[in-house]
Amino acid sequence: MFNRFPTDPNPQANDTPMPTELNEQDRKHFRSLLEARRKTLLDETREILLEQQDEHFVDLAGRVHDLEEESVADLLVDLHIADMERHIDELYDIENALRRIEQQTYGECVDCSVPIDKPRLEAYPTAKRCLPCQQRHEQTHAGNRHPTL
Repeated sequence: MFNRFPTDPNPQANDTPMPTELNEQDRKHFRSLLEARRKTLLDETREILLEQQDEHFVDLAGRVHDLEEESVADLLVDLHIADMERHIDELYDIENALRRIEQQTYGECVDCSVPIDKPRLEAYPTAKRCLPCQQRHEQTHAGNRHPTL
């Protein structure tokens, strides 16, 4: 039987059936999911920007009369910035996934080259790692989004 991870201390992982590679119909399906999500994110981003323009947060902050009102105004600005950052991060992941579809590498783990399970891709279409590699990645990079020297 194919040994997915020769150094894997969990022998049961080697007994799991290998996921199948994606066919052209699968790729079209996932491209459609990714493009629909991209459209939704772009629409939501546009709404956030229009809302910010309408609310004139700078004007709002200038009209506050006490620290409590100033805190609320700051919180509203921070929430919109956080929403925008999440949208940008997800759009970046979507663009990368669409690029992998074009390059015929979508659905293939970037770490071990094993096909990613279709149920994982259905739940998380931008997944670039199989579950075991993602778990390993999260353990080695926990709490460190930007590696340091």
